[in-house]
Amino acid sequence: MGGQACIFYGAAEFSRDLDLLILADAASLARLVRAIEALDAEVVAVPPLEERHLLRGHAVHLRCRREDVAGLRIDLMASLRGVAGFEELWARRTTIEVAGEPVDLLAMEDLVRAKKTQRDKDWPMIRRLVEQSYFGRSTSASQELVQFWLRELRTPELLVEVAGAHPELARDEAILRPAVQAALSAGLDDVSETLEAEEREERRKDREYWAPLKRELEEFRLSRRRE
Repeated sequence: MGGQACIFYGAAEFSRDLDLLILADAASLARLVRAIEALDAEVVAVPPLEERHLLRGHAVHLRCRREDVAGLRIDLMASLRGVAGFEELWARRTTIEVAGEPVDLLAMEDLVRAKKTQRDKDWPMIRRLVEQSYFGRSTSASQELVQFWLRELRTPELLVEVAGAHPELARDEAILRPAVQAALSAGLDDVSETLEAEEREERRKDREYWAPLKRELEEFRLSRRRE
């Protein structure tokens, strides 16, 4: 669900760790514990690996010590801001084959949503992911793909191009996305300003979402020190 997924989609970035979205229930966590043991991994930082923390939205951080994966960090999450629940995400996942093994990725649209954080590095990646989808398209794009571009393109010139090529779909999407309205009726400067405002609002929502979780993490740290 993180940098490795972006690499598989062709929007390469350097990533030192592996981010996984998991189903947090008793059966899955039991299998996960066996995998952690096989990797000789341990939980680092806080919180501990517990279902309630994962469902709350916290990330659990692991460090592997087995010789062939020594030092690899794995971050586990079960709930993401602004993204559907695990069952829905799993139903529309993308599966690719790497060295003869299937690898399940968040669908690109879900990956884009998951990347709408307060972190500076995520916004250029969103732009590259959607550009990769646009430039890697076949000769004719489905209506669903065009709607995805209209909802998520962050490149002003491309958003204007898609809106101009698909005005009816663009008018529908403009009801919910001011940047599309700007692409239909204004110049590139106005589109850029609207996209910047959109990013600021998403960053604000992410800060608001994480504020209580950060307070809980600090309580975990204080509790650990007292123990």
